[in-house]
Formats: sequence, structure tokens, C-alpha cells
Amino acid sequence: MKNWKTTAEAILTSGPVVPVIVVKKLEHAVPMAKALVAGGVRVLEVTLRTECARRRSARLPKKFRTRLSARARLPTLEQQLKAVTEAGAQFAISPGLTESLLKAATEDGTIPLIPGISTVSELMLGMQYGLKEFKFFPAEANGGVKALQAIAGPFGHIRFCPTGGISPANYRDYGAEQRTVHRRFWLVPADALEAGDYDRITTLAREAVEGAK
Repeated sequence: MKNWKTTAEAILTSGPVVPVIVVKKLEHAVPMAKALVAGGVRVLEVTLRTECARRRSARLPKKFRTRLSARARLPTLEQQLKAVTEAGAQFAISPGLTESLLKAATEDGTIPLIPGISTVSELMLGMQYGLKEFKFFPAEANGGVKALQAIAGPFGHIRFCPTGGISPANYRDYGAEQRTVHRRFWLVPADALEAGDYDRITTLAREAVEGAK
């Protein structure tokens, strides 16, 4: 593997909340990141669902170098790993895994990858490539906390990042599994962004961070 600047473990243990954001307008990115940091967020996932996201995600780590680690969600094609690396992300996350993706990430990639898994077999495949951090996705559709605990049981050294169906009503339940970092979608409401209500985003972030401790 590459001599990475950071590790997936370091990112996942830096804080209990990882908001997943979609940057639709360039002018929203920096003030949104400031609002999240003010609320206690230390890790930020920038999805590559929009045209401007790749350009802006490259700037976020520079502005918040000491307090914020930005990562970009990796699409299903392993060829996108290079583009994500060039965008300035510190590590990548994918919805699932394939052998070709794992090979690209561990032999050719320049940033760590956290691949998505939903079964023990997928987990063991990733472990064969030396990975120890995984995304459990889609969490609720695959049985939620009970399923995660059952999958995690035989693997005491593995950490998980559950997502999919996690909401204000159930995110505390995932705290029962100590090797997880909780991920949120609701920390950055679209209407708050459009209205420039960054105080609301800070409040939501603070509530989520405190609730996950």
C-alpha cells in the first residue's frame, strides 16, 4: 500500500459524526464547512454528485487543514479513484466493493478507501486486501444495528461506518456497537443552505455530535 498521509482509522476515530454533503453551488461550500466545524464536526464527506463538487472539495482541506478532513464519495467505477485523489480528498468511500476496486485502492491508489459492505463475505474479501475499516450500507435495509453487531462480532479489530436509513430517531441506537462512527444526512438541510441559515447547520451539527457521545 502507499505511504498515505493519513489512515482510515485516524479519520474514523477523530469524531462520531460524519455529515454527507452535496455541493450544488460553489459559494455554499466554505461557509457550510465553517458552520459544521463550529458545531464540532471534524470529518466531512463531499459527494461527487454535482459538477462543482470535485473542484470545491479540493479547496476545503486547505482552508481547514488542522481541524477538518474532507473526503469524497467514490463512485462505483474504480477509475474514479484517481479523479477523487486529484480533487484533494484525504480518503475515499464507496457504496460497495469489487476485487478490481480493492486492487486499485491498495496497489495503485494514493488515498485510503473505505468500501461498503453488507455481508460477512464482502467484509472478509476486503480484509484479504489489508483493509480494517468498512462502511455498512445500506444499514437499515440490511437489518440495522442487530445485523451490524452480528457481522462485526467475529472481527474485533474492524471498524464500521454505517449509513443508509440512519435518522434522528435511530442514530443513537448505533452507539451500542462501539466500533462505529455515525453518519448523517440531515445536518445540511437544502432549505438552510438556500436561505444562508448557517447558524441552523451549526446547531444541528452540535446536537448530533453531543448526542453521539
